[in-house]
Amino acid sequence: MSTPKLTPTSYVVLGMVSMRGPSTSYDLKRAVNRSVGYFWPFPHAQLYSEPKRLVDLGLLEVHQEEVGRRRQLYSATPAGLDALKSWLSEPTTEQMQVRDVAELKLFFAEFAKAEDVLQLAREQIEQHRERIKVYTGMQEMFKDREDVADRMVPLGLGLAMEHAALDFWEKLEKERS
Repeated sequence: MSTPKLTPTSYVVLGMVSMRGPSTSYDLKRAVNRSVGYFWPFPHAQLYSEPKRLVDLGLLEVHQEEVGRRRQLYSATPAGLDALKSWLSEPTTEQMQVRDVAELKLFFAEFAKAEDVLQLAREQIEQHRERIKVYTGMQEMFKDREDVADRMVPLGLGLAMEHAALDFWEKLEKERS
C-alpha cells in the first residue's frame, strides 16, 4: 500500500490543528486568514475538505459536539503530528514563488497607456504601505509574547519584502511622473 500524498494544504491543516488544538474548519479558516494566509494563499474551501481527507488517512481525528451546533472538531493524531514533524525535517529546494498581478501587468506595460502604469504604481504604493502597517501592528501586538516568538519570525521576512516592493513602486512612480 502506497503512502498517500500530502500537499502543502495538508500540512497547513496539520500545523494549525497541532498549534491551536481542537478546531473546526471555520476556526482553521479564521486562523489562516490571520497568519499563513498572508504568504501562502489558497482556496479556503480546502479547509473544509482537507480535514475530512486527513481523518480518513488517520492523521486527524474528529469529534462532533453532542449538543448545540454539533460542530466537528478536528484534532491531530500522533501519526498526524509525526507526519508534520517529518515534513518539517525535509529540506526545501523549491524556489520562492511570487504571484503578483501588478507585476504581471507591469510585464505587459508596453501595451498600456503611460497613465495606467503610473496609476498601477500609485495603487501598489498604497497597498504596500497598508500591508506594512498591518505587519508592524502585528509585531507590536505580539512583541512581548514568548509563546508565539517562533511564529513571528516569518513576519520579519514578509515585512522586508513589503518594504522592498514599496521601494520598487515608489521608484517607478518617480520615474514615470
